[in-house]
Amino acid sequence: MNSFVDSVRSGLGGLWRFSGRDPARRFWPYAGLVIGLVMAAAAAMVVPIMSTTFGRMQRFALAHPDQATITQGPGSYSIEIHGNHPELMPDMTPFFWTLRAAVAVAVVLLAGAVTRRLHDRGRRGWWGLPPVLFLAGGLTLFPRLFDSAAGGRTDASTMGLFGLVFLNNMLYLASLGLLIFLLAGASEPKENRFGPAS
Repeated sequence: MNSFVDSVRSGLGGLWRFSGRDPARRFWPYAGLVIGLVMAAAAAMVVPIMSTTFGRMQRFALAHPDQATITQGPGSYSIEIHGNHPELMPDMTPFFWTLRAAVAVAVVLLAGAVTRRLHDRGRRGWWGLPPVLFLAGGLTLFPRLFDSAAGGRTDASTMGLFGLVFLNNMLYLASLGLLIFLLAGASEPKENRFGPAS
């Protein structure tokens, strides 16, 4: 437990320090905490939005039984709405804005720690930048795609936007996988161009 507290203290204390080195034992507990908090914040935003949407769909299904099918069984309940009813779609605008803010906070909290961890592996901190750029692209493009799909539009521009979001997400996952691979490797045991081993 003491090493976890030390990791968090070191991470928060080094927010603006982009020099030096951090070993894996100092980096991962702090990074895990930051990522966990961002995921918890996103889940806390999605649950009320989805609950409200599901309630709206239930009321619609009861008021218009000819336009909805309710399937109920042991431990399951589903509603299928027939036709196009964009008014039943959730308003995801607050969620997307909150998610953007949470991701921006996470990037600020992790930037220095990721840089120092990469330095410990003998790599420059710039290796941490591509996933951030693709994530920013996704957080910009996906709300537009969601609004287009929620409005029932399936024209060529929507399909082009879908292709762009898909490509961006594949590049994001590839760059994130590479970054995790770089962060997870063993520390360079001796002094390197970024400083002495910790």
